[in-house]
Amino acid sequence: MNRVYVCSCFGVTEKQVKEHADAGACTPRQIASACKAGTDCGSCVRRIQAILGRGNCPRRELVDQGMPALTSVPEDLSEAA
Repeated sequence: MNRVYVCSCFGVTEKQVKEHADAGACTPRQIASACKAGTDCGSCVRRIQAILGRGNCPRRELVDQGMPALTSVPEDLSEAA
C-alpha cells in the first residue's frame, strides 16, 4: 500500500485529509484543527487547498452562522492511513 503524505511534519496522508474533508472540513484551517496538518512549516497548505478544491462547502451555512462545521470524527482517524 502506497501512502501519499501531504504533511511531513505530522505524518498526515492525503487519505486522512480527504476523510476530514468528507467529515465536513472545508478549509485548510479546519483541516489543521482536525489533524494539525499545515500548522508547523506550512509547506503543505497549498496541497491541502488543492485537495479541498474550489467547490462549494456543504457546511458553509453552518460556518457563516458561527456553528461548528465538523461532524464527529472517529478518534482513530488521525492514526489511520
